[in-house]
Amino acid sequence: MKFMMLMIPAVYHGNKKLENFAPKLAELEKMGKFNEEMGKVFKITDLNGLRPLTDGARLYFNKGKATVTDGPFVETKEVLGGYWMIEGATKEELLKWAKRCPALDGDTIEIRQIFEFPEEPTR
Repeated sequence: MKFMMLMIPAVYHGNKKLENFAPKLAELEKMGKFNEEMGKVFKITDLNGLRPLTDGARLYFNKGKATVTDGPFVETKEVLGGYWMIEGATKEELLKWAKRCPALDGDTIEIRQIFEFPEEPTR
């Protein structure tokens, strides 16, 4: 099964406006070690941290029209800080591993199974 594991850093909770937030080097090193060890157990097809919200944009859809809000003016209660694309046998197996993540107090990890469209029958 394929999963996406999402990191939602606590620093973004509560609709705070942050200018160019970036984790400390020691935190990145711990996460790198975690990723390396997890890669020995699961097939990680992609992973990365995301640039700050101030560099991003959000699109809001209403009545068939999109409204774009560019950073640094984007406001949200939760912001993705990074992601992992992982292949594993079960969600439970991945949950056990995710509990070992060197997350900071208040950080959130969300695990979602990738929806795979059924293949169309060949004719």
